[in-house]
Amino acid sequence: MEYLLLVLVIPLLGGLVLALCGHRDYAPEVNVGVSLCTLVAAGLLTSHIIDGGPILVLDRQFLVDPLNVFLIALTALVGFTTSVFSRPYMRVERDRGKMSPKRMRLYHSMYQMFIFTMLVALSTNNLGILWVAMEAATLTTVLLVSVYRTAASLEAAWKYFILCGVGIAQALLGTILLYLAADKVIGAGGGALLWTNLDAVKTMLEPNVMALAFVFLLLGYGTKVGLVPVHNWLPDAHAEGPTPISAVLSGLLLNVALYAVLRCKMLADGALQNQLPGRLMIGFGLLSVVAAVFFLARQKDVKRMFAYSSIEHMGLMTFAFGLGGPVANFAGLLHMTVHSLIKSAIFFAVGHATQKAGTQLMANIRGVLKLSPTVGWGMLLGTLAILGMPPFGVFASEFLIITTAMRYLPWATPLLLVALGVAFAVIFVRVQEMVFGDSELKPLEHSPALLPVFVHLGLGLMLGLYIPPYLVGWYQQAATMIGG
Repeated sequence: MEYLLLVLVIPLLGGLVLALCGHRDYAPEVNVGVSLCTLVAAGLLTSHIIDGGPILVLDRQFLVDPLNVFLIALTALVGFTTSVFSRPYMRVERDRGKMSPKRMRLYHSMYQMFIFTMLVALSTNNLGILWVAMEAATLTTVLLVSVYRTAASLEAAWKYFILCGVGIAQALLGTILLYLAADKVIGAGGGALLWTNLDAVKTMLEPNVMALAFVFLLLGYGTKVGLVPVHNWLPDAHAEGPTPISAVLSGLLLNVALYAVLRCKMLADGALQNQLPGRLMIGFGLLSVVAAVFFLARQKDVKRMFAYSSIEHMGLMTFAFGLGGPVANFAGLLHMTVHSLIKSAIFFAVGHATQKAGTQLMANIRGVLKLSPTVGWGMLLGTLAILGMPPFGVFASEFLIITTAMRYLPWATPLLLVALGVAFAVIFVRVQEMVFGDSELKPLEHSPALLPVFVHLGLGLMLGLYIPPYLVGWYQQAATMIGG
């Protein structure tokens, strides 16, 4: 229990401390230090779960099991590496007048509170607390997206708040319906919102109420996942917020929202005993993959383009979990991991490139490789990795998803292949134009943090070549839990 408490308390206390000193020159180092402590605590928690199995703590309000433990570790890892990237990046933004001391304090404190809310959402056993944590994550990211206080960033934050507010309201309605279905079986005093209780009696829940509840929960949390057609907030939030926030939005928040959908799907599958939850996820996932690819083909802003790439990949994961079965679920979990690592690495490299160019318009970014070979190679390798080039991990997960679709849903396979092919052509052509050629860019005022880029790419490469046995064990246990 103490390790889980550390995982939750460290970012909370870090956010409170940075609310007082987040404007100081040493604040970025404090942010990195707090994130490192969270990562260490997550590592200790993971080791404890591997050795001792799942735990239920704090009056059964918090649960750590094979499904969420690797996501907790992944969240802590990406949170730490993003804080390392953020240190020089935000100092450049401050020196260029885009960030005032008050905004720096808001940024650093809300960064830690954002990590805290995601960790609460991942570790809670109470679906009511899960909803509250997702709402709190929305509020913290609204403040982070709008931190520049430009007209475009305020508009993006407002759109994010309104659309995700509507989505989270639908999730609340779904949670209430779920409680009503469980109350008749468990009783009002029996913890009718505790996931472990619900999982134990899921076959006894009223099917009609559960079907309606899952629809609302899928739409509600699917808004945070970025599923089409409730995705419109995501490209604006990525484009107008600071690049470190784009990295954690794509690399972490979307995963947390999809995790919430999976917990609800497991209950709905048991109650309905049919394929409705899976079919809904297949439909939304396939629509997201296809629509996102044709949206990204029209983009001129590099961060918006990669935001639509995130929608594409979240759609692919949703499709995989909708297919269900041990292989598709394994592939979906693997894709969650490698997408988080690779996409955040891309945003790290893109962030430095856009700072050098002073613009996010792809037409005005040229010759990155000539000015900064490490940033250029980071962009190029990250792009190849996220587009599914072997031997990176994205290739392995996409191969498993597509081959499973060939067997169980053959009509969807051509759509997936065409969408992935179009995405490859569009993104690679545009990135290679930014990376190669002559450059008139100038060096940055502070040396960029490039170690996180290549650490993430290295991990993504490793997962394409070799998955450690303990990680395979997590994936297999979690895939079995998800079922479908």
